[in-house]
Amino acid sequence: MTGLHIREAHDDDRDAIREVTLAAYQEYAAVMPGHWEGYKQGILATLADVTPAEQLVAVQDDLLVGAVMLFPADSRLTGPDGVEVSLIWPEIRLLAVAPAARGRGIGAELIRECLRHARQAGAMAVTLHTTDMMRVAQGMYVRMGFERAPEIDFQPAPGITIKGYRFEFDKMSPSS
Repeated sequence: MTGLHIREAHDDDRDAIREVTLAAYQEYAAVMPGHWEGYKQGILATLADVTPAEQLVAVQDDLLVGAVMLFPADSRLTGPDGVEVSLIWPEIRLLAVAPAARGRGIGAELIRECLRHARQAGAMAVTLHTTDMMRVAQGMYVRMGFERAPEIDFQPAPGITIKGYRFEFDKMSPSS
């Protein structure tokens, strides 16, 4: 991956992060027509105030091509049902790679960097959530050592299950 650099986001990256994230998630609009607008608004609200998360970006040839957020353990987040949840472990959210930059390992590099940050902070595990419509991402997570954690699944609407995954540092080392 020539010229790829993963770094912490800067304030002047906000517009590019929003653009890349919406472009990455836009493909799901057709799969979830009744829920897309709410999902999109949730993405925009999360990106508008990233605290207390670390936000990392992937830059290749001076172009922002990916972004991800890592929320620390004990973060308090409000779920889609309005219920507040306190994270037990750090959680990766809103992994996004620009559609034109996919297939280059950028998503895996962003995840590996999140795992490095969490490990340096003393975390024993890291979690994330995804859905069946995100099959490519699910495959990558499993290849990297994440395991299903159904105890952290949730259902934002009838018939929609958001699946939990966990990476435990004592079991695995981050790979691709």
